[in-house]
Amino acid sequence: MLRITPYMGIIVLIVATAGLWYPILGYFMVLMLATLMIISPFRGRWFCGNICPRGSLYDFWVGKITKGKNIPKILESMWIRVPVFVAMMGFMGYRIFAVMQTESFVNQLGMVFVSMCFVSTSVAVILGVFVSPRTWCTICPMGTVQRVIGGDKYQLHVNDDKCISCNKCSKVCPMHLDVKNVSTNPDCIKCERCVDNCPKDALNFPH
Repeated sequence: MLRITPYMGIIVLIVATAGLWYPILGYFMVLMLATLMIISPFRGRWFCGNICPRGSLYDFWVGKITKGKNIPKILESMWIRVPVFVAMMGFMGYRIFAVMQTESFVNQLGMVFVSMCFVSTSVAVILGVFVSPRTWCTICPMGTVQRVIGGDKYQLHVNDDKCISCNKCSKVCPMHLDVKNVSTNPDCIKCERCVDNCPKDALNFPH
């Protein structure tokens, strides 16, 4: 992860709270969307594990009070993720269309983004506390988009000759992936915690 990763969480708190009074802050969500769309074709879900403000919030804040349960495997199914994506994007599209004709369009549109951020972050925090910090990330619409666009890019390499099957890598994976077989899993968020915790230096990402 990057040095700034643990501190990115403060941004989503500012947008989701101060944005209620200053809707212009909602446009930060557009900036984040543009950033992940630029990165994902080359590095898959790298954005999620390194510069996503909400991911940082879940890992370094919610992670301190979570119950630490396993993320339900059913949430990995596209039969769950696609309907969540369609529902959220459809609702946001409806809200955007509804404010297009208003005089204060700029502020109203900003408030659409702020409210979406507030609601989804609130749900994510609840899931993070009662299940696991990154539960929301499994069904996150933006995570699903990155998975589809670049899920096979920038894959983790496992050196089987060095690996001793201690499973320390899987234990620290915030997405609860089977790290030894993660090269076939497009939901790896490239946070490099598995790399940092491998006692045999058997894991690495492309340079």
